[in-house]
Amino acid sequence: MKEQTGNAVADTREFAVAEATDSGYGRISINNNVIAVIAHETAKKVPGVVELQGTLADDLAGIIGKRSKDKGIRIEKESEELLTIDLTVVLEFGVRIPDICVQLQSAVKDAVEEMTGQQVYAVNVVVQGIRGSGEKSEGS
Repeated sequence: MKEQTGNAVADTREFAVAEATDSGYGRISINNNVIAVIAHETAKKVPGVVELQGTLADDLAGIIGKRSKDKGIRIEKESEELLTIDLTVVLEFGVRIPDICVQLQSAVKDAVEEMTGQQVYAVNVVVQGIRGSGEKSEGS
């Protein structure tokens, strides 16, 4: 069974980044919430991305203390070495959606792999909505 974190499953268990066999220093673990923050910070830097938007499950998780930087992000462990990252986003009205999604996938994959050393199998993007530049989110 695959381990999942994010959204309603606020699983904060750690998983190990591939150990360096020669290190001799011990095991390195990176919490999935750290990967979610990397993905969030990277995604919001991509032009055309207005916000990452959580689901109803995220809203419920917010009641019990889930941070906003986890909203709209799900981290799934495919194997010991591979991750799948799911992002739910709102894009700016007028952008070419496929182009922005490819930029988003590439940026998140590169950032997570660079910062964690963990290999990313896939970055799946769900476009939840579009918003004009002058519009505010429902939560503001």
